[in-house]
Amino acid sequence: MSNSAHKRTNIVGFVAVLMLSSATMLWLLWHHPVTTAIVTIVVFAAFAISARLARMVDTDLSDREHQNQARF
Repeated sequence: MSNSAHKRTNIVGFVAVLMLSSATMLWLLWHHPVTTAIVTIVVFAAFAISARLARMVDTDLSDREHQNQARF
């Protein structure tokens, strides 16, 4: 019983955080539309750059591991 109550608490907390985040974003968009749009674009660009860098680093490491295994 406490396990299902814990799951429900987690779900309610997650939904509350999502609603608060959405409300904050809508308020910011309503009061500061240009600034909010610019910041959103910058954040998405940062995510895209970090995803590309992570992919490059992951590829380099896996290539090196394969080369090291081929030598032995």
